[in-house]
Amino acid sequence: MATAKSGDKVNVHYTGSLGDGTVFDSSRERDPLTFEVGSGQVIPGFNDAVDGMDVGASVTVTIPAKDAYGDVREDFILKVKPTDIPEEITPEVGMELQLHQEDGGAVPVKVTEVTEEHVMLDANHPLAGQDLTFEIELVSIEA
Repeated sequence: MATAKSGDKVNVHYTGSLGDGTVFDSSRERDPLTFEVGSGQVIPGFNDAVDGMDVGASVTVTIPAKDAYGDVREDFILKVKPTDIPEEITPEVGMELQLHQEDGGAVPVKVTEVTEEHVMLDANHPLAGQDLTFEIELVSIEA
C-alpha cells in the first residue's frame, strides 16, 4: 500500500468544520483536493495529517489555530476614515473589499464596523484564531 510522503502529489477528500460543528468547506461534492505534500500549498496542520497516511485511509484531526490560519492579529485590523473609502462604495458590516498596496498587490479585508467617524477593516483570514477539525481521506497518490 502506498504511503504519502514529502514531494508526493496527493488527492484527498476532506470536510472542514469549526469547534461548534459548523462545516466551512468540503470536497465531497466535487473533485478531490490535489496538492504536493511538504510544498506549503495547504495549511501546515493539514499537510502534517496527510504526511504518512496510506492510500484509502481516513483520519480526523483537530488543527490548532497556530497550525491553521494563525491567531487573530490586531495589527491586521485597521481604523480608517469614511473619506478614505472610494465614494462609489458605501461600506456595510460584512462587506468584503480590497486594499491596494504600493507594489500593486491587493489585500482582502472585511468591514467589521461602520460609524460616521470611522470604518473598521479586518485583514485577518476569516478562519484566523479558530481551531479547525478536518476529516481527511487519502484517495490516491499520483505517479
